Amino acid sequence: MKDLLAVEHVSKRYADHTALDDVSLSIPEGSVYGLLGPNGAGKTTLIRIINRITAPDSGRVLFDGHDIAPDDVRRIGYLPEERGLYKKMKVGEQALFFARLKGLSRREATVRLQAWFERFGIQAWWDKRVEELSKGMAQKVQFIVTVLHRPRLLIFDEPFSGFDPINANLLKEEILALRDKGATVIFSTHNMSSVEEICDHITLINRSKNILSGRVDEIRRRHGANLFEVAYRGEEAALRRSLEGRCEILDGMAVEAFAEGAGEFSGETSPYRTLRLHVEQPDRVREVIATVNETVDLRSFRELIPSMNDIFIRAVNGTL
Repeated sequence: MKDLLAVEHVSKRYADHTALDDVSLSIPEGSVYGLLGPNGAGKTTLIRIINRITAPDSGRVLFDGHDIAPDDVRRIGYLPEERGLYKKMKVGEQALFFARLKGLSRREATVRLQAWFERFGIQAWWDKRVEELSKGMAQKVQFIVTVLHRPRLLIFDEPFSGFDPINANLLKEEILALRDKGATVIFSTHNMSSVEEICDHITLINRSKNILSGRVDEIRRRHGANLFEVAYRGEEAALRRSLEGRCEILDGMAVEAFAEGAGEFSGETSPYRTLRLHVEQPDRVREVIATVNETVDLRSFRELIPSMNDIFIRAVNGTL
């Protein structure tokens, strides 16, 4: 897959503070790329450099294979975390103003804006003043203005901040739809659940350095710990004996499950148990499954893949 954006050995210092230290990353075209890190890690500085708001002390940014230039900024849509609209202006008037700044004619901007306002259910607010909008309504308007000119690269800095779950889900769907139409998205956040839902790739920046990059699914598997959970019915003591020397048993837990009879819910319950296992040698997993299956009534056997939140915490704490 072709890279739309590449950051090569970028560093940025402010007086005695290093905001970015030799950071490199590549963002594939047509992907949602998560830019992660705790507050103060350097994410916003990197975004400002990509947008040419500030310049790096060293290193460079490539856009579509060439050093990023002023004209390339027109092909970028940026929604910063610190947002602001002119409170006394009318919503439609202000949206048109920003659209014209992005190079759209008044006619084309009006057509596109009306379609987006209808999609977000805010048509009735066109002639209202911005100061009358709720925070969520204002954020919808700013999202629309960011994507209206159909830029090749979209940068969202904490886009779900302040949104209720319903509107946050609406925004996620729109971001994924924009990706599916060919846009490349940089998604800056420290909300790990959002990362797993929409990001294809991530870079984790901590203390001004890139400490982790890659595809989300590959990173989660790479940093798994060969942990598995088995659910079964039968004698736990017998199962433990059969697994001695094959794996490490970490814990056990009784769970209530509904028994099924003749395809219908019987209303009765019967206990089954779960055990968490650490299989140090991956090539012994099949042997462990076979042993469990021969000893008890095996219900399920699944690998426990760490969440991005677990990986984020371990990486930031230096225990990854």
